[in-house]
Amino acid sequence: MDQKGEQVYVGSIDQGTTSTRFIIYDKSAKTIASHQTEFTQFYPEAGWVEHNPIEILESVRLCMAKALDKATADGYNVDEGLKAIGITNQRETTLVWSKSSGLPLHNAIVWMDARTTSICRRLEKELSGGRTHFVETCGLPISTYFSALKLLWLMENVEAVKTAIKNGDALFGTIDTWLIWNLTGGCGGEQTEPGLHVTDVSNASRTMLMNIKSLSWDEATLKTLGIPIEILPKIISNSEVIGKIGIGWPITGIPISGCLGDQHAAMVGQACKKGEAKSTYGTGAFILLNTGEEAVTSTHGLLTTLAYKLGPNAPTNYALEGSIAIAGAAVQWLRDSLGIIQSASEIEELAGKVENTGGVYFVPAFNGLFAPWWRDDARGICIGITRFTNKSHIARSVLESMCFQVKDVLDSMHKDAGEKGEVKNENGDFVLRVDGGATINNLLMQIQADLLGCPVVRPANIETTALGAAYAAGLAVGVWTEQDVFSDEAKQEKPTTFQPNLDEELRKKRVESWCKAVSRTFDLADLSL
Repeated sequence: MDQKGEQVYVGSIDQGTTSTRFIIYDKSAKTIASHQTEFTQFYPEAGWVEHNPIEILESVRLCMAKALDKATADGYNVDEGLKAIGITNQRETTLVWSKSSGLPLHNAIVWMDARTTSICRRLEKELSGGRTHFVETCGLPISTYFSALKLLWLMENVEAVKTAIKNGDALFGTIDTWLIWNLTGGCGGEQTEPGLHVTDVSNASRTMLMNIKSLSWDEATLKTLGIPIEILPKIISNSEVIGKIGIGWPITGIPISGCLGDQHAAMVGQACKKGEAKSTYGTGAFILLNTGEEAVTSTHGLLTTLAYKLGPNAPTNYALEGSIAIAGAAVQWLRDSLGIIQSASEIEELAGKVENTGGVYFVPAFNGLFAPWWRDDARGICIGITRFTNKSHIARSVLESMCFQVKDVLDSMHKDAGEKGEVKNENGDFVLRVDGGATINNLLMQIQADLLGCPVVRPANIETTALGAAYAAGLAVGVWTEQDVFSDEAKQEKPTTFQPNLDEELRKKRVESWCKAVSRTFDLADLSL
């Protein structure tokens, strides 16, 4: 309750790669109700990954309704007390839809989709700067990862998209834009104004089309790529009143006042200030180091991106980021494709039956490798297998693959940021904050600390992505202040700290073996079927 004794709540839409959640928080940032539902991933061809945008909308509708029902059943007066809604979303996932009908013109192309490889190679050859041609403007290399390349594919290969752009009927957006447009009115009607076509600075920073300094669409980049600015959304900050939810939704009239890409939301949820880093373990793994108001250019394979901008006139915080395509997705692969485990939670017990991997190294380059390698010709391998190898060794090597990849990224961050760019604790140690569903695995977290050689800190609430979006929304309408969110006193329940136990010499040898395994994944994309 606030000082007047009224119940005050903030909602958060967390739209991830495989599921959607709606969470309702009270003024103390405690979860009072939530609902989660999974949606379908489509794999039309090898390396292609798609979502049905309508199914995503319906998942949001369902989660809203179910969470509201749960809150009401538990005695919370959410109808009166809900002050704001925040949105956080899977980044880079790209779609184009019709302004007049509101219907998608193609399935959404998911961030990990690799169909744009040939477009990337073409641009690298045509442009004077090669793969790094746009880095100075947007902080990103040319890669299948980013939205601009997916948009180019849609423009070149989908007739409906070509026609809609020609007729002025096309709207481009990432999932945040699609959700906000629909939540605030869609294509409109007799009683409804058309939806708002906007995106926030964090999602815009992942398109390759935004100038990272001016925080506006870069006209030179658009001209080079042939993308019309008319189809792009307006760029806004992460924390401001955007618009109100329209009729036809379980919630109506409530302001949407926070929007961040998932990894940026986790930065806010973890209260990462300058010099502090977090790693989120989900389908992929994403490590961000807040570099404050300086956009640091990486020379070690990392991305320069927005951390957050908590208001139209607030300072812009930048970050170095390392993105790992396959983390928890490798556990899903063990479960769904190989049947080695029946549920994701089983992997900890199975991997814990052996003290090490028995010399097995698994590199999950299913669709290539992201940071710091940036090899879209890489493919997954499992090496070091002997007659001694059993499924526990395989399971443990899958867990280790996540931790080795995070170490690769953090090593690059240490080189780019330097001693002055990192905050250390009272013992002189750099500390990695962790969050995301996979961090409930204690063995995974201990392996991570061992391979990094530094403490790993897991908060009591590991779902910091949704919390960060709620904080951003609440900040905009006065539910919270930045002091509430970022002060040391504001930290929630006591976190769990994992201390490294691995001998330094052994750590070095294992990292060398991992790097040898990674090198074996290169140039495998054209293996014959």
